[in-house]
Amino acid sequence: MANKNSSFFKLLTELPWWVAVMVAVIVYVGLTHILPTVETGNPITDMVFKAFAHAGPFFAGIFLLASPFAFFNARRKRRLLDHQKDLDSVKALSWKEFEELVAEAYRRQGYRVVENDFGPDGGIDVTLTKGNETAIVQCKQWRSKSVGVSVVREMFGVLTAHSASKVLIICCGGFTRDATAFADGKPIQLIGGEELLNMVKDVQTNEPLKRETLATNIEIETTQPTCPKCGGKLMVRQAKRGSNAGNAFLGCSSFPKCRHTAEVTNI
Repeated sequence: MANKNSSFFKLLTELPWWVAVMVAVIVYVGLTHILPTVETGNPITDMVFKAFAHAGPFFAGIFLLASPFAFFNARRKRRLLDHQKDLDSVKALSWKEFEELVAEAYRRQGYRVVENDFGPDGGIDVTLTKGNETAIVQCKQWRSKSVGVSVVREMFGVLTAHSASKVLIICCGGFTRDATAFADGKPIQLIGGEELLNMVKDVQTNEPLKRETLATNIEIETTQPTCPKCGGKLMVRQAKRGSNAGNAFLGCSSFPKCRHTAEVTNI
């Protein structure tokens, strides 16, 4: 993908929010408490070091400002993954969003994920680490064109150059027959659109489904009948003895204070 020269601030916004906080703390302590105490024997250098004590809060504040950006950036990526419904929605993503989708899907599988947003990627869009295994990922967000053997050959060379455990080539569509044949027997995993969609579905948090379930539960609760005597909720209970043993009936939730009962068919 396109090369991107980004600032250190931009890098912090792509990392977990607490990284920016740690950097801000380190910068503040270093500039205001450590550097001014360093004695070099050169009066000019010592004066400059002491002057940094006044600039420490300013520089720390700049790095700390990256923390909320990082928080909302991570939230955006989570929402990006959770809102994918089908392969058409995946194909509608931009190339950058496609890379973020892949990265977030593996992040939820417990991988340590590094997105290559800074400088030449050398064919590597995402780096995955879990245990002693390191995998490099190339994302091809081609909506109609199949990935050919030339791409697979190129990534096999990148795999060798970086001494990675395996390479993953992920696309929206599929792979040509020659590409599949070349990858056979090599540490190359080809992931097409359908397989990617299944992986995304497996790690989605299903928040819309949770909200729908919550709304259903609220509706059930609000339509639950109330006791005409005390105003409490009527609960479905089962008679345990007597001539009606085993039959269901409605009993007041305030029992034994309130002993009102009703037939289930009366609600």
